[in-house]
Amino acid sequence: MKRHTLTSLVGAAVFAAVLVGCSTVQDTGRKQLLLTSPEQEAQMGIQSFDQIKKEEKISTDPAVNARIQRIGKRIAEAVGRELPDAQWEYVVFDSPTVNAFALPGGKVGVYTGLINLASSDDEIAIVMGHEVAHVTCRHGGERMSQNTLVQLGAVALSLGTQSSEYQALYAQAYDTGSQLGVLLPYSRKHETEADTVGIRYAASAGYDPRAAVTFWQKMAAQSQGAEPSKLFSTHPPTAERIANLQTLAGPLVPTYEAAKTKYAQ
Repeated sequence: MKRHTLTSLVGAAVFAAVLVGCSTVQDTGRKQLLLTSPEQEAQMGIQSFDQIKKEEKISTDPAVNARIQRIGKRIAEAVGRELPDAQWEYVVFDSPTVNAFALPGGKVGVYTGLINLASSDDEIAIVMGHEVAHVTCRHGGERMSQNTLVQLGAVALSLGTQSSEYQALYAQAYDTGSQLGVLLPYSRKHETEADTVGIRYAASAGYDPRAAVTFWQKMAAQSQGAEPSKLFSTHPPTAERIANLQTLAGPLVPTYEAAKTKYAQ
């Protein structure tokens, strides 16, 4: 098959993928590209979680585990029908790492380092809500879909360029451009979107949305203000994030207070 025919076929495949994979984030209305199904994402999430549990030390502290289970259950209730088939599972990993994550399928991991840093259940719920929002917004599937298109584009570029020397140069330039122009900006969007959706989950679960501000102020102080360049960062700079969360938190206080009353009964 001739080179230009192969290039045309790859180009057509990319175009078809974009048309077929166009979807919308339920909570925000943002358009996104998804070439994976929720079922595929859930299966990958479950497999990844099983592997992580084999590699990481799991906490056996009953009080800590009960605390995370309680917070997680309320976050799951706030998510409701957005993940109807989720098999929720919450695991505490015994590690000083300040981190938490959620995977498709309803799998949530929280590290004791984050629990120890947080001043309250509210702050923990903010982080857990944020991580779960990555799942409900299907950010993992979107990133995989973006990577698939990047790979198809690289194939088309290689096929369309005759000289092997120019193929290498163009491939290098394409890789750098795709990272800066396609993948990283979407990642920053994902973080901001997860903040927006996750803080709603926390408030609806009866946790103070203003805790998002105190938590990130604490994180900023811990990092002593060291922030990567905005261009190359996959997360919004801390100051920007705090300002955005302050804006989001205020209107959600009534939601939080109503939910808090419900859970107190």
